[in-house]
Amino acid sequence: MQVFPHLGFNGNCEEAFRFYQRALGGEITAMMKWGGSPMAQAVGAEWHDKIMHACLRTPGARIIGGDAPHGRYQKPAGFEVSVSVETGEEADRVFAALSDGATVTMAMQETFFAHRFGMLTDRFGIPWMVLSEKTP
Repeated sequence: MQVFPHLGFNGNCEEAFRFYQRALGGEITAMMKWGGSPMAQAVGAEWHDKIMHACLRTPGARIIGGDAPHGRYQKPAGFEVSVSVETGEEADRVFAALSDGATVTMAMQETFFAHRFGMLTDRFGIPWMVLSEKTP
């Protein structure tokens, strides 16, 4: 079984996924637009250039997402996307990259469970936790 997040956006999914690719690395393997899908008639013409399905594959992870059909977007709540990396330096790099335009809710710091840990909500409204765990 694999579990990975599906992130919902309100018309800026393509911009967000290109940002995540720069911040996290990896490859965007899907970027399907509403207008090119069998569901094109379910959305207005103004939504045809928006993303129905996107996929970013990084080493060890996959993030999928899309633009919710017009009027169906809901602000993310009740979760964070957690990024765990091997080193404190990599945690600092990823946190700094995701912080561009973000609201930092916990500055990157050492904690009792992590060499580096920080939390933010990015400029697209997605909440993140970035950490490099301490091993017991």
